[in-house]
Amino acid sequence: MTEKYSPPKVWTFAQGNGGKFSNINRPTAGATTQQSLPVGEHQFQLYSLATPNGVKVTIMFEELLELGIKEAEYDAFLINIGEGDQFLSGFVEVNPNSKIPALVDKNNGNEINVFESGSILLYLAEKFGKFLPKDHPSRVKVMNWLFWQMGSAPFVGGGFGHFYAYAPEKFQYPIDRYAMETKRQLDVLNIELGKHRYIAGEEYSIADMAIFPWYGLLTKGKLYDAAEFLSVHEYKNVMRWADEILKRPAVARGRMVNRSWGAEAEQVPERHSSQDFLGKSIT
Repeated sequence: MTEKYSPPKVWTFAQGNGGKFSNINRPTAGATTQQSLPVGEHQFQLYSLATPNGVKVTIMFEELLELGIKEAEYDAFLINIGEGDQFLSGFVEVNPNSKIPALVDKNNGNEINVFESGSILLYLAEKFGKFLPKDHPSRVKVMNWLFWQMGSAPFVGGGFGHFYAYAPEKFQYPIDRYAMETKRQLDVLNIELGKHRYIAGEEYSIADMAIFPWYGLLTKGKLYDAAEFLSVHEYKNVMRWADEILKRPAVARGRMVNRSWGAEAEQVPERHSSQDFLGKSIT
């Protein structure tokens, strides 16, 4: 029987405290290594990894390019968070919070750093006038769901995903707690997607791009291998929506960018042009 844990009066950090990412976990911020970031030829420089948060942004770039917007060309460089690349001084200059994704808009020599995936989606949507409605009520609805995702997904990733997939030991209470909340969130989406085609209405938007890599891929069994455990077949409207988004060519490309695991044909660790996708496909 596991010994009951009683929190100490003052918490202290123990190096290597267990878990898949124990080698990079620490309670302090800032750079650990002095190293600049690579820079490509395009206006936009993305530093990321194909986690759900990273995929949001690469989907957005690929959707803009799918529309023929050549100004949205970008270079995407791999940030290996398992190796601590997010603590390189160059990355910390772009994002002091040391989380992917991070974007630099060269902006004709007056660089703009953008971090937090939702902020990047909004920045690009406003810059190019796409995937964000111009009429105020519809815009507010998209923003509602964008912010919902930013506030809700940590319960799925840092909560359910951590304790179900990554924690060194499995404990019932945290898994039950976060599985319950994940299912509640899926039900929120399922009800809403029963009303219209996309999450914020009949038009595809940055809200869909933000939500899909978490909840859409979760229902399709591509996140934490937890589809059966969470009985995702119950959320038929979410699965219908996820199936539709999976068919989008830009989504397929976006899911491969900065991906460094799985079949080689599914990986585009760095992306500098459309040529990087030749011979690649992802399911």
